[in-house]
Amino acid sequence: MELQLAIDLLDKEAAANLAKQVTDYVDIVEIGTPIVINEGLPAVQHLKDSVKDEDVKVLADLKIMDAADYEVSQAVKYGADIITILGVAEDASIKNAVAEAHKHGKALLVDLIAVQNLEQRAKEIDEMGADYIAVHTGYDLQAEGQSPLESLRKVKSAITHAKVAVAGGIKPDTIEEVVAEAPDLIIVGGGIANADDPREAARQCRAIIEG
Repeated sequence: MELQLAIDLLDKEAAANLAKQVTDYVDIVEIGTPIVINEGLPAVQHLKDSVKDEDVKVLADLKIMDAADYEVSQAVKYGADIITILGVAEDASIKNAVAEAHKHGKALLVDLIAVQNLEQRAKEIDEMGADYIAVHTGYDLQAEGQSPLESLRKVKSAITHAKVAVAGGIKPDTIEEVVAEAPDLIIVGGGIANADDPREAARQCRAIIEG
């Protein structure tokens, strides 16, 4: 079971400093969409250059919708190991994104945020060759008290090839119930990034994952 730190609301320098604090405990560090919007793909390269641990991958959360092969190629150019595309994108876009990522030996994560028929769409995406399929309760729905656990169960039962990821308000004091569902990848954002001691929060998450 992998652990990913999602970094959204910092600049690239602060993001890199945060990532360096937690690399002993996480498998993937993410440059979130807000940082890419504010600072562009060089923020991905800065994180890649700052994280010296070769076992820690860098994810670029581009949430691609169109021109997928080009956007994946650019993320790879700037050091991304994993790139995200939205599950509501056209099938052709997802297939092109998968092909482009795999051409460079990289991975593609398909984010199911805003997908309505989860099981059907997850099955379709699984057959397209995605490396990860992520259940994602977005920030706006978290504010309404929604949790990703029910969606996680639906998607896990529907796919056979891709790894299952889960994101949405997960914290050190709630991660145990997520671990119990046995996803392949758990994505934690503010639960680590906004903690008084991010390194300790990451350590706690890793300890729970490892049982």
